[in-house]
Amino acid sequence: MRGRPLLELRDVHHRWRNASSTVLDDVSLSLASGEVVWIGGRNGVGKTTLLRVAGGILVPQRGAVTIEGCTPRARRGAYQRRIGYLSAGDRGLYARMKVSQQLDYWARLAYVPRRERRGLVEAAIADFGLGDYAQHRVDRLSQGWRQRVRLAMAFLHRPDVLLLDEPRNSLDDDGYAVLNAQVRSAAARGATVLWCSPRGEDRVIEFDRSFTLEAGRLVETT
Repeated sequence: MRGRPLLELRDVHHRWRNASSTVLDDVSLSLASGEVVWIGGRNGVGKTTLLRVAGGILVPQRGAVTIEGCTPRARRGAYQRRIGYLSAGDRGLYARMKVSQQLDYWARLAYVPRRERRGLVEAAIADFGLGDYAQHRVDRLSQGWRQRVRLAMAFLHRPDVLLLDEPRNSLDDDGYAVLNAQVRSAAARGATVLWCSPRGEDRVIEFDRSFTLEAGRLVETT
């Protein structure tokens, strides 16, 4: 069941300099609390750009993005504290840090109060099955386990909005099941989840709505 409107994009337009086509062409999307939404499309179509706009990382040339009326431009810190963002690739990790140190450092960046950090870090380690690797250096983990660490970082501070760019990358079936469980847990507590990937992910996870991004526009598929 959809809850209150949470994340809203209104008439978002963006075109890269010297590009031959518009990457986001007046895109509008309203996401409710507790909703899990998938956006697909071929590589390079603009899915990452859309997530960066939604996360307040990229300012579009036209249009607006808000979380319950809060804009990234007016209240950047307050806006970003409500977001958990997973970028595609292997960004955000510090190779020589142990997993527990990486998560604690990320909790600080997410403005988690000191009194809450330890509990949230321990919970994230348990939620993503990282217990056996908590004292391992990040650069000694396989790609699949590094992806679990990055997912734990995004989910750690219990954000209201989760923006996930190709979250399944490098995960085996067990890792995918863990991800699915954590997405559903986040939705159950009222978070909005926006998941972008180039292919369908319906083998394990069930989305409330699905879209494809084509020629800069969103097309609803379910």
